[in-house]
Amino acid sequence: MAWFILIIAGLFEVAFTTCLKMSDNFKNLWWSIGFFVSITLSFLLLNKAIQTIPIGTSYAVWTGIGAVGSVIVGIALFKEPASFWRMFFIFLLIASIAGLKISTTEES
Repeated sequence: MAWFILIIAGLFEVAFTTCLKMSDNFKNLWWSIGFFVSITLSFLLLNKAIQTIPIGTSYAVWTGIGAVGSVIVGIALFKEPASFWRMFFIFLLIASIAGLKISTTEES
């Protein structure tokens, strides 16, 4: 269950970075509200996950999900480049996140 919570926390990290971009430097009220709601939920869920999963692993996975998700959103919504090397390193990051999941045991 802690891993599921951590994944959701990472998805809220993607949401808050997207809302941050869309808020236009906090000039757009609704995107700004979305940012603050998303960042709050992301940190609350991360806090819940680190009660069971080691903090180093949790933080690495959380930021990894946020990084990968933000790149995907950037490519899909903001027409950012999807060069070979950029995608290579994103897939390397995904492999690293999967490796952390495979090699980590939850604490009691």
